[in-house]
Amino acid sequence: MLRSFGMLSAPSRLLVVNQFGINLGFYLVLPFLATYMGSLGYAAATIGLVLALRNLSQQGLFLVGGSAADRIGCRPMIILGCALRIAAFGLFTLVDSLTGLIVAAVLTGLAGAFFNPAVRAYLMHEAGDRRAEVFSVFNVFAHAGALVGPLLGAALLAVDFRLVAGVACIVFTLLTVAQLFVLPARAIEPQDRGVLGSWGEVVTNRRFLVFALGGAGYFALYNQLYLVLPVEAQRVSGVAGAVSAVFVVSTVVGIVGQVRITAWCRARWSAGRSMAVGLVVMGAGFVPLGIAAPFLATAPPGQWTVSGVLAAVPVLFGTVVFTVGMAMTNPFSMALLPVVGSESLAGTYYGFYYLVSAAVVALTNTGIGELLDHGTDSTRWLPFAVLLAVGAAGGAVIAVMQRRGLLEPRTSTSA
Repeated sequence: MLRSFGMLSAPSRLLVVNQFGINLGFYLVLPFLATYMGSLGYAAATIGLVLALRNLSQQGLFLVGGSAADRIGCRPMIILGCALRIAAFGLFTLVDSLTGLIVAAVLTGLAGAFFNPAVRAYLMHEAGDRRAEVFSVFNVFAHAGALVGPLLGAALLAVDFRLVAGVACIVFTLLTVAQLFVLPARAIEPQDRGVLGSWGEVVTNRRFLVFALGGAGYFALYNQLYLVLPVEAQRVSGVAGAVSAVFVVSTVVGIVGQVRITAWCRARWSAGRSMAVGLVVMGAGFVPLGIAAPFLATAPPGQWTVSGVLAAVPVLFGTVVFTVGMAMTNPFSMALLPVVGSESLAGTYYGFYYLVSAAVVALTNTGIGELLDHGTDSTRWLPFAVLLAVGAAGGAVIAVMQRRGLLEPRTSTSA
């Protein structure tokens, strides 16, 4: 992995380290926000509203952030996004009123909407024909930040949540300063149409829309890392620590295996085939859960027992398979996105891709949540079967595009 990191350009190295810092700062705070608000006496519905507003402010504005990156430049949007995170986490240290917490949460989401498409568009331009490898290293650093952040946050939370938010504020301050002084500006490609015209190009690009629907399966499955996998781990083991085990297993597999898995796929398959197989593998990660679930009763809350450990094995094994599929899918989806879209409008296409994915995630999570809530012992396998089907459907869409030559660079600007 160090060799792969060393082969990156200086701006790419800064941005992957930047992503470690972004995830470190984000996961320092957000996993503990609900607990903090609960300690202040807020009801669960109110806490859910605040978290939903944060998510909406980010995913709902990805397209705006991506379009701005195409016109203003990626560097200013990255810096602006990180500066907004300084303000957001700084606000968490100062307020405990509902209005103040909502403003801080919305600013956190808005920041992500600004810098996420910009970072990916910048890397896409910087990487040239090594996009899958660059995004592979990018993912490793993102995984590492997501692992360290909650661990550090849990330690600081023993003192005070405001300390947690303050440290996150310092992290984003350092990132912003580094970008101001080290990250070079890239030339902005002139746009021959306005913002609405660019959006019109995106929504009339049929192969991109098909690709986005297939690729949205990745996000629909990825979000089960926060829904199905932890819920099932705790259900069958009766131990809250099983939830942490799911995240640790996924993160370690991602850190250790990401670059190797990308290189293995690159040496054997095309980007389209790698992505298609990866989606199927992600879906297959839920097969062990579906097979075991009807035979595993809900365990009463308690401490780890031998039976609890054994009951968690299918979940953890499924998490390993699921994470391998993620490692196969994500770098190649990021590499293919400007191919089916447009390099000159990379930020806009990235933004629209994430917007479509957010809508699919909302529908999938709602449906899976209903199946989890109202399932019986005899139908406990059903949500996992649905997730297997999501992976298979997404993989089939990408595989058909690959066979029809729709994932090859086009020579004209027609959609």
